[in-house]
Amino acid sequence: MFLIVLRAIYFLICTSAIAAFVHPSNRPPEIVEGHEIVAFLVILLITQVGTLVDVFIPRKRVEVISAVYFGLLIGVLLSYLMVQAISPVFASMKSMEVYRGGVVLVLTLMITYFSTSLLIQTRDDFRFVIPYVEFARELKGGRPLILDSSALIDGRIADVVETKILDSRMIVPDFVLKEVQDIADSQDKNRRMRGRRGLEVLAKLQQMPHAEVSVYDTKKKDLIFSGLTVDQRLVELGKDLNGRVVTSDFNLNRVAAVQGVEVVNLNDVASSLRPRYLPGDSLKVRVIREGEGQGQGVGYLDDGTMVVCEQSRDLIGKEIETTVTSVLQSSTGRMIFARPNGAPVRA
Repeated sequence: MFLIVLRAIYFLICTSAIAAFVHPSNRPPEIVEGHEIVAFLVILLITQVGTLVDVFIPRKRVEVISAVYFGLLIGVLLSYLMVQAISPVFASMKSMEVYRGGVVLVLTLMITYFSTSLLIQTRDDFRFVIPYVEFARELKGGRPLILDSSALIDGRIADVVETKILDSRMIVPDFVLKEVQDIADSQDKNRRMRGRRGLEVLAKLQQMPHAEVSVYDTKKKDLIFSGLTVDQRLVELGKDLNGRVVTSDFNLNRVAAVQGVEVVNLNDVASSLRPRYLPGDSLKVRVIREGEGQGQGVGYLDDGTMVVCEQSRDLIGKEIETTVTSVLQSSTGRMIFARPNGAPVRA
């Protein structure tokens, strides 16, 4: 609405200014005399070309405008310095003086074009200032966290946010939301339950007063993702927003890391928050089943870590005090070996 009002005001100002310019009482140029109406319409049409460009190119970016501005400025400056450098050559060679104007024109055009093109292509590597005023990014605060479908379906991100240790803005791209909705509408019961859980987790995050969560509309941000997979779109969005992708998908983790986009892997976060047990530490565990070794019993900690207890096969169903003997860490997880307190130590 504000843009419509602005364009209407601009049109009225142009109309009144041009009418005053071509009015005979203001002594317009000779070419206008006798053709005031035609001149009025032609000039008005020329002034409205800017409005047409504004309407048909609605997606504008400040960094592009600033890149063009600085490209033209630097190009003109460099071409001027280049012309000053080659002036002695023309001064010493009188026969080349006739080519001076053409050489100056070509150098100015070429250098200005190349400097503008270079800055436009590398605009993401610089922060332009126009003039003395820095245009802040749309996203405030720290680097945003971009949630993928696996992070929503996993659900642990809501538990992490609930602890209030995250203060960054969280973004759910529209294509990720669509993917979760498609899973929730699946004919398969398990997939349908997973999709609904993802939508519930998103709703829970949006209801947290200390969390800033929003759905990011990529269609209105001049982002072209046609032909790309969801993982590739997430990587490209991470580059565009300088954000971090939150996921529990191992493949997405590897793809993003290769392309220089930081990833917060929920599995790594959960692993780093597990209690660190060392040989000799006391550990209380409930034995729930037999182990593979002779006399072994197996229990689990609250975080899912397997505890193999020696000489505890007869203690299934009981919660016992044990002493950690060793810890085995592998790519599949962690396994703790322990023995019941008071049990004899094997030689």
